[in-house]
Amino acid sequence: MIRTAVTVCLVKQAQGGPFVLWDGIESSCRTAAEIGFDAIELFAPSPEAVPAPALRELLQTHRLDLAAVGTGAGMVMHGLSLCDPDPQTRDRAKQFVREMIAYGAQLEVPAIIGSMQGKWGGEVDRPLALDWLRLALNELGEEADRRNQFLLYEPLNRYETNLCNTIAEGIELCRSLATANVKLLADVFHMGIEEAEPAAAMAEGAEWIGHVHFVDSNRQAPGRGHLDLTAIAQALVDHGYDRFLSAECFPIPNSRDAARQTLATYRRLFPSLQSRTERQD
Repeated sequence: MIRTAVTVCLVKQAQGGPFVLWDGIESSCRTAAEIGFDAIELFAPSPEAVPAPALRELLQTHRLDLAAVGTGAGMVMHGLSLCDPDPQTRDRAKQFVREMIAYGAQLEVPAIIGSMQGKWGGEVDRPLALDWLRLALNELGEEADRRNQFLLYEPLNRYETNLCNTIAEGIELCRSLATANVKLLADVFHMGIEEAEPAAAMAEGAEWIGHVHFVDSNRQAPGRGHLDLTAIAQALVDHGYDRFLSAECFPIPNSRDAARQTLATYRRLFPSLQSRTERQD
């Protein structure tokens, strides 16, 4: 069953980034529940920002789930990436991701590797950077497996990484791994830049996709851009996608309106979505 999620950012250094709710974890959970989302997706500076027991209690209070936890604070706050030329920095990056994997596993959700993948350039060519990325994904995928979770890897657009930009490249990377515990995060915004036909790419990658950021071409709420979201949604439905649709978009014109429009568009594009009240009854 497809469920809906909205992003919550607790990282001050990411201010202005594409996250919907920014007003602290308690207020954000209250807002997400009031508007009608099933879950939040959390972008936190560290596991200590909201200890797992406290977050679990807060989610229960608002009858929310957790969809996933991001690791991008490692890049935003500490400049860490899995393809850094310095081996000690790569080790620190992996350790940061391990901590977020362990945090997510306490709450029974996967961790996301997006910006933490890094990029190649200078003294590091693409084959070497991909070797380092494979090594990290193998180690971290197995770490997640030991904690009964999978790991999410997100292809990004060319302005954010030069490693894997398309779903096809993400699949190729996953197929080259020794672990089978890495799934793809398909982000519709990035796909709108990199894919010739986003709906076709979504269909072709269906068996690999474990999470979806469903937003529009301008990284605003779905319906505020020019992507053919109906075709993309139909590709997900046709191939039996049954995980989260998550809003990782700019809070334009404001957080509440972006969240409301997102959920309204999700319900229009995915008629089988039940309201929170229907599910809880």
